[in-house]
Amino acid sequence: MYDLEFHSVSKRYRLAGRSSNRGLLDKLRWFGRRSGSFWALRDVSFGVRSGEALGIIGHNGAGKSTLLKLISNITSPTEGEIRIRGRIAALLEVGSGFHPELTGRENVYLSGSILGMRRAEINNKLDSILEFAGVLNFADVPVKRYSSGMYVRLGFAIAAHLDADILLLDEVLAVGDAKFQERCQERILELKANGTTIVFISHDLASVRRLCDRGLLLNHGRLIAEGTPSEVISEYALLGRERNRVEESELVNARKPARVTAFTFLDESGRPTTELQTGFPACAIVEYEVMHPVQHAAISVLFYASGDWTVASHFTTIDLPLHLPAGTGAIEFSTDELTLPPGAYAAGCSIEDDRQQIDFVSKTYFTVVAGKPVRGRFHSPHTWRELRYTEAVSHEPSRTEGDEKP
Repeated sequence: MYDLEFHSVSKRYRLAGRSSNRGLLDKLRWFGRRSGSFWALRDVSFGVRSGEALGIIGHNGAGKSTLLKLISNITSPTEGEIRIRGRIAALLEVGSGFHPELTGRENVYLSGSILGMRRAEINNKLDSILEFAGVLNFADVPVKRYSSGMYVRLGFAIAAHLDADILLLDEVLAVGDAKFQERCQERILELKANGTTIVFISHDLASVRRLCDRGLLLNHGRLIAEGTPSEVISEYALLGRERNRVEESELVNARKPARVTAFTFLDESGRPTTELQTGFPACAIVEYEVMHPVQHAAISVLFYASGDWTVASHFTTIDLPLHLPAGTGAIEFSTDELTLPPGAYAAGCSIEDDRQQIDFVSKTYFTVVAGKPVRGRFHSPHTWRELRYTEAVSHEPSRTEGDEKP
């Protein structure tokens, strides 16, 4: 039995008025917006069985958030039919509906009511919610005095205690520290075990692999792959070889002397992958096109932590200037030991010369899984070597004949 069904669902948005910004209109051409509208979803069909966990992945602009808004009844489909059986709880923005002047306890009642919980239900779950969020001792403190971590933990804890038949999750498992994220995943697995149907959208491919029974891959509003999480993630890696950004106008591209055309991680067999291991070798291929020769070029790779986008690592060829002739080419980036700890990340790649950045491609998503043990924010390659070993000397008093045994 299906709790959720999409039958040839499409969603079209109209652009309000005419824009004088021709550059923006050029950037949107590939979406088919010449007529003042664009299709965020196009002819999407799938079903989610009762108790199943479905993961939905895809690049930014693929239509994932639009799909969740349709399920949540925030917006209506332009074409097609959506069938829903059961009560839906949507966890799209943790902490939404909080009032900064109210205490944590008061915001539990406020936010819980907004999400559809009855007061008696909140009364029964209040202590559990506060304890799960780790703010039990601060329940009567206004949330404006909470740290950002306390704030989002409380938001997730409220939604995680909803009694729903279908739970919608949109990039919410990246809140809080690593310990709390682990608790969030355990809670989702507990809800799943109790029969809750889950629809999970995330760039955290490791969480999709761990939590979901099945996966969907969206690209430019269309469903292009469906299967096990591993199968869909592999397709996502292959899709990453395509240009993963909004195409610029031909005029703008013509002015650029060079551009990045693809940035792809490879596994040990040379196949595209989105999964790397802490402390193990990593390899990527940067493909580029040069319209006009670039002297003193540099190609850089940047890693970002998913969620806050802080720079995690920066690798560049700046100490080995490249001379790029007109044509197409590729360069390999590799490291003997990846220093990133387990988690979800994004990568960016740029081409520069000695004066400016020429081109930049960002948000190639990948996951780092546990490899070599690491505590803290990064793995540091190192070795141990034993220098000497001295046999322990007994400190018990020596005995002579006639000594009495104890």
